[in-house]
Parts: sequence; structure tokens; C-alpha cells
Amino acid sequence: MLTNKGKYGLKAMVHLARLPVGATVQSAEIASTEHISKKFLDAILLDLKNAGFVRSKKGPGGGYTLARPAEDIVVGAIVRALDGPLAPIACASRTAYQPCDDCDDLTACAVRLTMLEVRDAMAEVLDRLSLADMAGKVGAVDAIAV
Repeated sequence: MLTNKGKYGLKAMVHLARLPVGATVQSAEIASTEHISKKFLDAILLDLKNAGFVRSKKGPGGGYTLARPAEDIVVGAIVRALDGPLAPIACASRTAYQPCDDCDDLTACAVRLTMLEVRDAMAEVLDRLSLADMAGKVGAVDAIAV
């Protein structure tokens, strides 16, 4: 499940992706527009900066901007940078695998096998979707039954 950190990080990245190329924005503006605590957003933006997704500039005209074009940033990479592996349980992770204490046979565990499918389905969607694609999803909610 996506944590609030992951959700707010994606919202901030979409906000940045919608800016004109080269424009910067203060974290306070992102926080206000996206309804995110500024303190929490500042920590998220630092993580995104450390992961190489955003750059910051201090001083007048400073703020945050994408470190590379939105077309070149994969949503799955953002989620992994903020929330870790996509797998819902550790034994289904491709990058942070940990065996379960209560499982004797990995090949016969229906829970693990199902969670592998869930992980693969999430990765298939998130790893083919660019930030630019995500930023272009305006109005898509209208088509989804709530």
C-alpha cells in the first residue's frame, strides 16, 4: 500500500512536472496547493533530492524543480525511493526479499505466490508510467467509479 509519504511525494512531483521548464517553486506553495504539511513535505523533498529526482536552488528566485525531464522519470522509481519495495510482503520482494518465519515451502505458499502477482502487476503499471504521463491524467477520475 502506498504510504502518505509516497502519495504526497507523487503529488509534489506532479506539481513540479506541471511547471514550465526551468521554473522553480517554493515548498510552501506546493504544500498549500497540494494540502500537505510543509514540514512533512520538506522532508519528502529532501528524500526526492537525495534520490536525484529534484533539485533545489537557494536565494531569490529559488525553490524546487525537477532534476530531469518528467518524461524521463518513471513513477515506480519515485514510489520505491519514498516507500521502498513495491511488494506487499517481504517474501514477495524482488529487491528486499526476506523469508517468512512461518513458511516451510516457498513454492507451495499460496499467499506468497499471490503477492508475487500483485507485486508484478503494480510494477508493470508503475514502471511503464512516466511522471509526464501521470501529470497528464487530469479529469481521469471522472471515468472511474468511486
